[in-house]
Amino acid sequence: MDIKLHKQATTTPKIRAEIQAAPSNITDSELARQYGVSTATIRRWRYRDDVHDRPHTRHNLLATLTPEQEEVLIAAREFLRLGLDDLLVAAREFLNPRLSRSGLHRMLQRREVPTLAELARQDAGDDGKPRHKTFKDYEPGFVHIDIKHLPLMPDEEQKRYLYVAIDRATRWVYLEGRCSQSSKDARAFMRQEEEKAPFKIRISDSADG
Repeated sequence: MDIKLHKQATTTPKIRAEIQAAPSNITDSELARQYGVSTATIRRWRYRDDVHDRPHTRHNLLATLTPEQEEVLIAAREFLRLGLDDLLVAAREFLNPRLSRSGLHRMLQRREVPTLAELARQDAGDDGKPRHKTFKDYEPGFVHIDIKHLPLMPDEEQKRYLYVAIDRATRWVYLEGRCSQSSKDARAFMRQEEEKAPFKIRISDSADG
């Protein structure tokens, strides 16, 4: 395979792969010192899906998110406490199959979405311990459901609601946008959830009980 590097490239595909495989507890600054490059170079490659230089042409607009899709992902992040990779799976499944990991990461940074560590601190009680059981304390089939109002977009006249279901054990996620919070819509969502789930749903609960 003939790999062409940009003339100003300071890293090779091998080094870029090592950067992407680095444990999350190693900071960008530490990696920059290790490889003798800038922290900007580390950030550029750490959150990319590949190790190849991109041509100096306009990025494919099909890989971008609409404002409504961004709101859906932000709501899913805050509701479900999903890490970047889990959130990317949900985004590609339900919103945009062409979305890249780096594009999702940049969107979260641009919108100043709290990190998982910041969300965990918000979840903690006065003693610093989580108020609720973690997902790993459950068996597959215990699904939590939440509903969130989505911001009204400029081209919309009616509010929309994000219905979210997540299995506490496997972190399987199902999302739907609906036009109301009615019991009819809730029942329809739960029927779809049961049909799509790769396991038997034992219990579905919600923030409202």
